[in-house]
Amino acid sequence: MKTIGFIGLGSMGMPMAGNLLAKGFQVRGFDVRAESAAALADRGGTPAATAAEAARGADALVLMVVNAAQAEAALFDGGALEALPSGGVVVLMATCPPGAVEALAARVEAAGRRFVDAPVSGGVVGAVAGTLTIMAAAPKATFEAAKPVLAGMGDKLFHVGERPGQGATVKTVNQLLCGVHIAVVAEAFALAAKVGVDLDILLEIMGGSAASSWMLKNRGPRMLESEPEVTSAVDIFVKDLGIVLEAGRDAKAALPLAAVAHQLFLATSGRGEGAADDSQVIRTYHAMNGTKRPG
Repeated sequence: MKTIGFIGLGSMGMPMAGNLLAKGFQVRGFDVRAESAAALADRGGTPAATAAEAARGADALVLMVVNAAQAEAALFDGGALEALPSGGVVVLMATCPPGAVEALAARVEAAGRRFVDAPVSGGVVGAVAGTLTIMAAAPKATFEAAKPVLAGMGDKLFHVGERPGQGATVKTVNQLLCGVHIAVVAEAFALAAKVGVDLDILLEIMGGSAASSWMLKNRGPRMLESEPEVTSAVDIFVKDLGIVLEAGRDAKAALPLAAVAHQLFLATSGRGEGAADDSQVIRTYHAMNGTKRPG
């Protein structure tokens, strides 16, 4: 595979497309924001005016869009699937509900194209560095065909199953754990703040104890800032924990901790802070408990 169509050139998609270019792939990219597609040219890629133009003649079409609805719009309403050559591979890398991924895959395969369900973890930092974790589900032969493309964007590549939807399920579990971990760190800090414990000292103690976690060490310091740099927004977890709960309903699996965490992120967004860094879910605790946020 040499020619890649790329749809979705946002904060993650642009560096992912850039990494493919750096690995020697030819990339033709489309984004609903014309300026983003044009910016691809600065990296050596070719901007496309439509989703269909991005897909035309490509060996693989990467979708790094916001959700399943955008993927469906690009593939079917935007004509990308029809423009992709027969036997071409659609690689869906957005975080989507497993059921929606299965439905998309069925339509793609019915049209004579192949499908890889390949959500990612690692955020903007991983997208820029090319160190994303990629959780791919597809028939083995399809996975092997797409592997060089996937390896161009991430260095931790896993074949998690033969059936589309299984990759989305693994990503859903990942987001369940991440969202709950962030919320529970905020809750722990909220208790300490209520009784006047110095949170900088608390963070130092907890970071070296059995209570530590990656999220504590990563999000904890940002919870102590009034306006931290946004690496992942509150609204991302409003969306992703919503997907978690949808997957739980479909599987008839009770997920009470995920439901509470979702409500906390939703409350933060509802106060107009959905674009803030996701660590700022702690603001909801400050609001509930009458404590002050830093700064």
